[in-house]
Amino acid sequence: MIRVHIVDDHKMLVEGLRMLINESGTAKVTAVSHDAAQCYRILAGETPDVLLLDINLPDANGVDLCAELKSKYPDLKILALTSYGEYTVVRRMIENGALGYVLKNAMSEEVIAGIEAVASGELFLCHEVDLLMKKQENTAIWLTLRERELLKLIVEGYTNPEIAEKIFLSPETIKGYRKNLLFKLGVKNTATLVKLAIEEKLV
Repeated sequence: MIRVHIVDDHKMLVEGLRMLINESGTAKVTAVSHDAAQCYRILAGETPDVLLLDINLPDANGVDLCAELKSKYPDLKILALTSYGEYTVVRRMIENGALGYVLKNAMSEEVIAGIEAVASGELFLCHEVDLLMKKQENTAIWLTLRERELLKLIVEGYTNPEIAEKIFLSPETIKGYRKNLLFKLGVKNTATLVKLAIEEKLV
């Protein structure tokens, strides 16, 4: 059973989500926070399998909070659940370490699919966000410093465990980063990723 911690200050929405998740048969809500401070307090005692994070919180910006949480808990799997559907917000959340992005108006099946995918370390975008990101694929390639570092090591032929050791992250986190890179660069496997990185002079 996937343990989910919801961080959202809309109490009615949280109750609806709690019912949806608990009735899914694959996940259950083990914690709820209505602001960032409460989220930190709960995380100090219990790390969930998936953190469902809203972007608009009373005491924090979820985009910045996502980066802070990932730096404090590198293995934490974050799924953004928000009403913001702008390309730059999605992009920044993924850059800051979120593994998934679901809009609040998404189908309930997408929310559960997102939780399951992110729990397995896979990148997940709800249908609407997926379309939005594909439209932007022809723009310049944007990579974070961490992703450029990772890409360089992949091109040099290092494996996930070797990369994990080099940059002090868990192999699971590296796996997530590698999947993000494949997604961002629109390639299906490592060989194509390396070819593109060299052709586009990304490293």
